[in-house]
Amino acid sequence: MGVINVTPDSFSDGGRFLDARAATAQGRRLAAEGAAILDVGGESTRPGAEPVAADQERERVVPVIAALAADGVARLSVDTSKVEVARAALDAGAGLVNDVTAFRSAPDLAGLVADRGAECCLMHMQGEPRTMQRDPRYDDVVAEVKAFLEARLAFAVGEGVAEERVLLDPGIGFGKTIDHNLELLRRLGEIVALGRPVVVGTSRKSFLGRLTGRGVDERVPGTIASSLIAFQAGATVLRVHDVAPVRDALLVAAAVRSGAHGPR
Repeated sequence: MGVINVTPDSFSDGGRFLDARAATAQGRRLAAEGAAILDVGGESTRPGAEPVAADQERERVVPVIAALAADGVARLSVDTSKVEVARAALDAGAGLVNDVTAFRSAPDLAGLVADRGAECCLMHMQGEPRTMQRDPRYDDVVAEVKAFLEARLAFAVGEGVAEERVLLDPGIGFGKTIDHNLELLRRLGEIVALGRPVVVGTSRKSFLGRLTGRGVDERVPGTIASSLIAFQAGATVLRVHDVAPVRDALLVAAAVRSGAHGPR
């Protein structure tokens, strides 16, 4: 899953793709590098981020989704927690709603996803972006994240979303310390055991910087390592900014695991 942030303030690439033409070009690049899904977001969810009005968020993402949908280069996801933004994005050609609040911010979003027969990704986050990293605490982070995701899956299905259309995300870096993130990666199999495709997004995140001492744009090796660990534990979707190097690493890991490979 390639990340396209149509925002001025995302932690990694804020401002680089705020222009719709630049964001569309980035989506085409990521698809050419092998992204199967393009995740377009118009509101930053970095720690401390301020909320964005629905009209502004919609104006950021819809032209990009419409242009990429016309290309047909990849499946399209909208990264939003707002019903009105999701509706406009689905109208423009998105087929997946990636909600970092897991339908808690807008419960009616579940009904929209159900009515449209869309897919959704439900993510765990302790608190909300402005406050989530102030002092996150858990007795057992994996058990609590698993229970949360199980409950949100049940809510979505209860609202009419087909279970086979739900993906789950443990929310690496969203209300977690470095130790919480590492524990989630170590025990990711417990989340995979819920039986739904698991999305993991470690790309360029601050815990990688703390482990390696690297700046945001220098965290590709850490992203590759953590993505491979997640893949080996059963993650189905890896959400990344740097598609080509992560895809190459995954292709090698998959070939080793399965013994199968494409032509030389």
